[in-house]
Amino acid sequence: MIRALDYLSFFISLGYSLVFFLILQLFLPLRKNILLKLAAYVVCAMLSDIVIYANDIINLAGALALFLFYIFVFYRGTIPEKLSVILMFYPALIAVNYLMLDISGRIFFSVTRTSSATIQWTRELLLFSTAVHTFALFLRLLFWIGALLFLRKFLSKIILRLNTRMWMLVDMLMLASFVAIFTILCFMPNDTAIAYPISAASIFSSFGCMYLASYICDAMQTAYRAQELETQRNYYRDRIRDEERVRSIYHDLKNHLLVLQAEAGGSRQMQESLETLQSQMEGYENYQQTGNEFLDILIRDKARTAQEKQIDFHVGISFGDGCFIDPLDISTIFGNALDNAIEANEKLPEDQRLITVKADRIRNMLIISVANNSLPHIALSEGTTKRDTFLHGFGLPNIRSAVQKYGGQCSTRSENGIFTLKIVIPIP
Repeated sequence: MIRALDYLSFFISLGYSLVFFLILQLFLPLRKNILLKLAAYVVCAMLSDIVIYANDIINLAGALALFLFYIFVFYRGTIPEKLSVILMFYPALIAVNYLMLDISGRIFFSVTRTSSATIQWTRELLLFSTAVHTFALFLRLLFWIGALLFLRKFLSKIILRLNTRMWMLVDMLMLASFVAIFTILCFMPNDTAIAYPISAASIFSSFGCMYLASYICDAMQTAYRAQELETQRNYYRDRIRDEERVRSIYHDLKNHLLVLQAEAGGSRQMQESLETLQSQMEGYENYQQTGNEFLDILIRDKARTAQEKQIDFHVGISFGDGCFIDPLDISTIFGNALDNAIEANEKLPEDQRLITVKADRIRNMLIISVANNSLPHIALSEGTTKRDTFLHGFGLPNIRSAVQKYGGQCSTRSENGIFTLKIVIPIP
């Protein structure tokens, strides 16, 4: 029975090491070498299962040194990011391991009414000690599984969003729990139970700082995106008013040109000048009419940008039935989709640049399709290729959010060098 419990403890410890290993990868990517990855798991197993006693400065310092070595050798990332991971997880790791060992020991000696100085080991005591230890390991495993599920919800991308200055701020916040757990376990008085609330506070503080960093990051990004979208809406509203004034002027100028052309008589030079001016104005008259004034301006702006970048831009949009969609959401959907398409085309030779935009009503559904040529080896991603990841990388997520607001669905496909975004929105 004791041997069976020993085997069970061994596999529980392996499972716990794996969970801790996976949690760390939520923050930092491992180095790509397969041998380094295998070595990383072995070192992680040693680190995560380290035994911590009260007034045990050797193991505390050894665990810190091993953690530093482990993070800096086996993981990629900047120095502030690596220090942040150490400050996040070292207090929690030390506190959990200490609490597990100390509480299980207290339970054992309380039930058996013995002490470490007077105990005489029997088979029954060994069995009970092993059972208590195995149960403590199991509870520790459950704790870190819960931590993994909790952290995965909102921290899987935090490492991509915080810049160096923000990481330094997070480090300063987490330094308190790091110093607290190290100090109390190194210089603890005789009553070791006093370390329990500090250990619990260190765990709570570490996870709380992670959540706070994620919350601040999301709040700043949301505010930035809202400001950016509001700016876009105000811009297109101003453009609509400008377009109305230009159309009015254009209508009068067209009539004036016809009068001047009639009065020019046989003057060939005057006729040629008038015809040139008229052809230039006709280019303005032939702009895309989608059935939505706001979308007209947006498409015209993007078409002009595409023309400047030598991109073939084909549009077939009938959006009269899309009047129920807020202009801000129209800007989010079409603006982000076309910006992404233009950015993808800029990486191609000029003779391969192509964007096709279609939108129409099919029965009770509004179907939107944006297709563009792209590099075939570029992987489909929700993120961004820009260096400023904090303020970019929201194109597709913003589109999905706007579409879901109206009960619609968004899908993407990338094959044979063509990226296609398809949106289906039910018409109320």
